[in-house]
Amino acid sequence: MNSTVLVINAGSSSVKFTLFGMKKQEMVAHGEVERIGLSETRLHYQRTAGGSLSREVRVSDTREAIGRITSLLTDREHGVIGSRDVISAIGHRVVHGGEKISQPVRINDAVKEVIRECFVMAPLHNPPNLKGIEACEAHFPGVPQVAVFDTAFHTTIPEHAFLYGLPYRFYREDRIRRYGFHGTSHQYVSEKAAELLDTPPSGLRMVSCHLGNGCSITAVDRGKSIDTSMGFTPLEGLIMGTRCGDLDPAVVLYLMERQGLGPGEVDEILNRKSGLLGLAGVGSSDLRDILSAGEKGNPQAETAVRAFVYRIQRYIGAYWAVLGGLDAIIFTAGIGEHSAPIRKLVCEGLGGPEGPGVVLDPKKNETADGKSCEIQGRESRVRVLVIPTDEERAIARQTLQVLKRP
Repeated sequence: MNSTVLVINAGSSSVKFTLFGMKKQEMVAHGEVERIGLSETRLHYQRTAGGSLSREVRVSDTREAIGRITSLLTDREHGVIGSRDVISAIGHRVVHGGEKISQPVRINDAVKEVIRECFVMAPLHNPPNLKGIEACEAHFPGVPQVAVFDTAFHTTIPEHAFLYGLPYRFYREDRIRRYGFHGTSHQYVSEKAAELLDTPPSGLRMVSCHLGNGCSITAVDRGKSIDTSMGFTPLEGLIMGTRCGDLDPAVVLYLMERQGLGPGEVDEILNRKSGLLGLAGVGSSDLRDILSAGEKGNPQAETAVRAFVYRIQRYIGAYWAVLGGLDAIIFTAGIGEHSAPIRKLVCEGLGGPEGPGVVLDPKKNETADGKSCEIQGRESRVRVLVIPTDEERAIARQTLQVLKRP
């Protein structure tokens, strides 16, 4: 069996792609079509063996984007494969699988229907995920496709942890519960942490902090997720780039009554206009811009950063208690991997004899940028790790594992 796997992550205005040669588990090429359907749509592309390009393209939807990607991968001058027939499988990142899908699966009509059913729980992600699947079906007829779900790693969370304090019939009839997301990332970095610490996962209690535009924290007990910050949808939990995170549900009712807003308008506010974007008020959800504004004396930006950090600390402290101790904290994703100031602020509140006892080594923290390493000081009772996530590689591996099942 040819083992060249194309991994697709289709978003609302972008399609990210990575091509892997799985014989040696090496990335061959990767890139992104961004600003789909908007002005200045661009295609970024890079070959592992060398060579890259970035150019403006005319692309109006996901299907056209996949077509452009396919043409580039097979291009005589810039491509890395002779034809699309070389691709033996396509793996897709899909955010929400509900309770019906708890592991990576080969895509068929029934799987696509489950993805549709979960639109309401992941409105920013599942619809474009499905468009990516349908676009690949059109461009790669007959090529097996696999869906790898963000929710899958969290299926080990016990019932007492995933239930909300609602009448039980809402769980029984409507499956309203905590599902959790970023599971592929949390699983990948927790496994990498065990390798880095030369300790089997069965011997570790870890808190994994996936901090990017979307943020979540997971308590990992002996290799299994036992609690996580995101819930029924990816809206719950930490303050994020544009999402509000934890919120008293009565606020929604208050906004609807006080401001005369409809459900769609409130959804727009909570998912796209809140979080760091709404709190900082600097016109950007990028934490780098907000940190810069705070350093220049913008008090609202400073408060937004403090609120962001405080929520992270609160979840780490809660999971330290749930786990009955803590062996390691993992920082990953864009902010977690690259923002030394945020790692410093988070860990400053977790030291002391009565707490987890986290102490950073300032020099190690400053030099840890996008590489797997430990950054705690000698006196720290908890190992602190920076581990770059690689969800695409994890998706490629799981795609082949699904196709090898009898």
